[in-house]
Amino acid sequence: MGKRVWSCCLGVSTAVLYGSLSLFVSILHNVFLLYYVDTFVSVYKIDKVSFWVGETVFLIWNSLNDPLFGWLSDRTFLSSHQSGSQISSPEVVLKRLQSLSRNGPLFALSFLAFWVAWAHPGLQFLICLCLYDGFLTLVDLNHNALLADLAVSANDRTRLNFHTSLFSALGSLSVFLSYSFWDKEDFMSFRLFCVVLAALSMIGFAVISRLLRRRFQNEVRSHKNEEELLKELSVGHAPHASTEKPVTLREYLKQLSCHRNFLWFVSMNLVQVFHCHFNSNFFPLFLEHLLSDRISASTGSFLLGISYIAPHLNNLYFLTLCRRVGVYEVIRWLFILKLGLSIAMLLAGADQVYLLCLFIASNRVFTEGTCKLLNLVITDLVDEDFVMNRRQHAASALLFGMVALVTKPGQTFAPLIGTWLLCVYTGYDIFQRDPIKDSVAAVAVSGAESPVPLRQGCFYLLVFVPITCALLQLLFWSRFTLHGRRLQSIKALRQDAQHGHLIDVKAI
Repeated sequence: MGKRVWSCCLGVSTAVLYGSLSLFVSILHNVFLLYYVDTFVSVYKIDKVSFWVGETVFLIWNSLNDPLFGWLSDRTFLSSHQSGSQISSPEVVLKRLQSLSRNGPLFALSFLAFWVAWAHPGLQFLICLCLYDGFLTLVDLNHNALLADLAVSANDRTRLNFHTSLFSALGSLSVFLSYSFWDKEDFMSFRLFCVVLAALSMIGFAVISRLLRRRFQNEVRSHKNEEELLKELSVGHAPHASTEKPVTLREYLKQLSCHRNFLWFVSMNLVQVFHCHFNSNFFPLFLEHLLSDRISASTGSFLLGISYIAPHLNNLYFLTLCRRVGVYEVIRWLFILKLGLSIAMLLAGADQVYLLCLFIASNRVFTEGTCKLLNLVITDLVDEDFVMNRRQHAASALLFGMVALVTKPGQTFAPLIGTWLLCVYTGYDIFQRDPIKDSVAAVAVSGAESPVPLRQGCFYLLVFVPITCALLQLLFWSRFTLHGRRLQSIKALRQDAQHGHLIDVKAI
């Protein structure tokens, strides 16, 4: 019976196996995002100073670990020529799968460390955040890098991303299940729920990574046999020894600074990350001050829930469009749609309740959906970097890490700029008010300090931020040239370079 199940698993496509890895990340990460702050504040009673110290250290570590781990992973691929035998594409994939098989279970164990008090709350908060984010970064970098290493054609990458979105949507269901177990007074049932999730994640990473490794081990063996054949055929000829040294980090950064499409992309993506986190941070505030007295609590809960799962489902449709018209055009029209909806909402006004509900939900859904398409663009940038700098192999994990380094400050700018704008326009300081206070009282207080009521200030913030973001993104995106014929030529050059060793064998 066990052998039959294992043989059935071996017949599953690589795209499904690759996409299923995102399931074992999302079932844990969604629960972490929802409950880790409430757990330490309400259950473990962490003090304010320890909380902010932990968040500050986490912010620094979160920004630096992506390029650090990317450099450690891909520094051997940066040289355009290296002495000795070259690393084949299947060997690179195998290396990333081995990293996932090690770090995936460790990521699940670091998730469990949040839900049991084992040290002083401030110390535990700091250690848990850094450990969890470190292993999450290792998993994400290698998983995203596989998107660039497993396929080169746009259709194949879109198919891989399609399965990733599908399994991520399934993983979001853990959020709905968690409500049945969350209880601050009786924490044991929630702990057991987290143990079950972590166990599923550990087993999933172990099984899926093993299945994928078995597939690529055969290709690695065939490549080594090929190399041995080449050595036999080249007996009597001096092997080519390159005097070129591997590229240093400084040289790589200089190469990256000359990569114009990379610079335009990270400029656009910085705005996108800012907008995504702005929507997440201020979603409850908009519900409270714009809709709380006009819709039921269940409707507000539905809007909040649908904003988590709808982006994954919506992305499945966007990916089918990408196959037909290309990623560049889909993203451009999403920016135009964001701009158009925001202007329409501004003209309609804050009193159109149903339009306001639709806009608040769709704004978050479309913005998150755009974020999930950007990995496809980064894989295209990996191809262009590979061709422009004539690398031995694409440094995909490192490029994903460098994108994260430049764009992650948007996570910090979102709450800072949002609260500052709200305070400037309305005089409402979110940190000095009782968040449970009803909107009528809040409007009265803010009205005494500023001519703009709080409700009107929230509405202007809701519509003007996406208008500004959309205009900036359309400007940056219009300068991005890696699409159409240029993208096709880049992909053709990379495919030719990867299969170059096969041509040499036939020539001999």
